[in-house]
Amino acid sequence: MTAENPPSPRSAAAPWPAALPAQYLHDLRTPLHQIIGYAEMLAEQAEEEGQRGFVPDLEKIRAAGRQLLVLLNNGPEPMPEGTTLPASRNGSSSVRSSNMAVASATPSVLPPEGPPSAWELRPSAAPPVALLLVVDDNEMNRDVLSRRLRMQGHRVAVAENGRQAMESVRARDFDLVLLDILMPEMDGYAVLEQLKADETLRHIPVVMISALDELENTARCIEMGAEDYLPKPFVPTLLKARVGACLEKKRARDREVRLFEQLRQNYARLQELERQRDDLTQMIVHDLRTPLTSVITGMQTLDVLGDLNAGQREMMDLAIGGGETLLGMINDLLDVEKLECGAMELEHAPVSADELVAAAVLQVASLAESKTLSLDSSVAADLPPFQGDEDKLRRVLVNLLGNAIKFTPAGGAVTADVRPGADGHSLVFSVRDTGEGIPPEAFERIFEKFGQVESRQGGRNMSTGLGLTFCKMAVEAHGGHIGVESIPGEGSIFSFTIPLAPRDGA
Repeated sequence: MTAENPPSPRSAAAPWPAALPAQYLHDLRTPLHQIIGYAEMLAEQAEEEGQRGFVPDLEKIRAAGRQLLVLLNNGPEPMPEGTTLPASRNGSSSVRSSNMAVASATPSVLPPEGPPSAWELRPSAAPPVALLLVVDDNEMNRDVLSRRLRMQGHRVAVAENGRQAMESVRARDFDLVLLDILMPEMDGYAVLEQLKADETLRHIPVVMISALDELENTARCIEMGAEDYLPKPFVPTLLKARVGACLEKKRARDREVRLFEQLRQNYARLQELERQRDDLTQMIVHDLRTPLTSVITGMQTLDVLGDLNAGQREMMDLAIGGGETLLGMINDLLDVEKLECGAMELEHAPVSADELVAAAVLQVASLAESKTLSLDSSVAADLPPFQGDEDKLRRVLVNLLGNAIKFTPAGGAVTADVRPGADGHSLVFSVRDTGEGIPPEAFERIFEKFGQVESRQGGRNMSTGLGLTFCKMAVEAHGGHIGVESIPGEGSIFSFTIPLAPRDGA
C-alpha cells in the first residue's frame, strides 16, 4: 500500500453488514420481525374494534422497526470523505436522512406503508379452514405467525424443533407445514428431507420460512421439494397469497387421490360383476346344451316311428337345422369363454390341409345345395402336413363357409382354397364368396365379441352368433392371423394363416 493510494474509509474494513457475524445479525433481526408483526396485528385489531387513536402510534412502532431492519439488511450508505453529520440534541449523529434513503431502495419484501386495511386483500368469502403446522424454535416467532394464520381462519399447531415437527405430522393430518430453516437439534433441511422421503408424508406441502440473507438456502429447499417460501417479516398479503396457493394445490391433489380411489373401487366392482355375469352366462349356456342335444337327437330318430310325409319331413328338417345352429352358437360361446381365460388347450397333431378342407366343405354342402350355390375347393399340390388342432380348425372353416353361404344370393359361388404362405413356413386358408360384401369400417369389428351387437343395432347382420370371434381366437391360439377383404356388392374373402409348426406359447 503506497502513500499515493491511501485506502478509502469503506475499504479499510469489511462492508456492513458482512462485518457482523451471521448469527448476530440473525439474533438482531428476530426481535425486529416480532415487533413489526405484533404492531401490524395490534393496528388491525384497533381498526376492527374502533380504537383508531392507537393506530398512528402503532404505525410509528412498525415504521421504526422497519427502518432498523433495513439498516441491518443493507447497512448505511457511505459518506463522502470529510463529511460530518450534524449532532442531534442529545449529542449523537443523526442518520435519519441516510436511513430513509436506504429504506427507499429496499426490495418490497417488507410490509408496505399504510393503514392495515391497505396491507391485506380481504376476500369476499372466508377461505376453507385448514390445519397448519408452524415449526420455529423461537417462541415469539411462532406466536406472531400462528396468530396471523388464525386471523385468516386456519387452525394452527406449533412445534419448537424438527423432532417435534416429525412427531406431529405422523400423528395428525396437516394440510401445510411452515418450516423455519435455522433450528437446533434438527434443522429445516433435515425435516424437509425426511418429509419428502416418506411415502405417507411427501404429499404435505412445505413452505420455508427465511430471512433476507437466507434466500440462497431457500432455493436449495425448493430444489429438495419445498412448495414455496416466506421471507421475514411476514407481509400479510404475501402470507395469505402463498399459503392459499399451496392449500389450493393440496386440495386439488386430495381431490385427485379421492377420485382415483373411487375409480379403483368402481373398477374392482365392475370386474367382480363381469366375473359374476360371465359365470352365470357360462352356467346357463352349458346347461342349455344338454336338453338341446336331447331334442335334436330325438327328432333325428323320428324316422324309426314310421314314414313321414313331405310336409312333416320338411318341418322336421327345419327344426333339426335350427337346433343344430343353436347348438353351434352355444358351443362357440363356451369355447370363446375358454379361449379368453386360457382354459382351452389345443391338441396338436399332424393335419392334412386337403383332408381338412374336404371335411369342412362336406359339412356345409347341403346348405349350399339348398340355396343353389356353387361350392368348390382348391388346394395347392404337394402341401406338407402341419401341426394343429384339427377339430378347432375345421370349425373355423365351417364357420367361414357357413357365413359365406348365408350371405351369398342364389346362383352365387363359394370357394375354399389353400396355398403356401409367402414366408414359406405357413399355409394360407381362404374362403371366397360373391355375396353382398362388408363395408371397410366393419373389417375389425366383426371379429370382436361385442362388435356383433353394434352391427345388429345399426341394422347390419354380417354374421351369426360368435362364430367369427371364435375363428379369430382359435387362429391366434395357433399363432396365426385372420383378416378380410371385401368390396360391397361384389363379395368377400376371409383368409387366415396357420404356421406349419407350433410357435412358442401356441
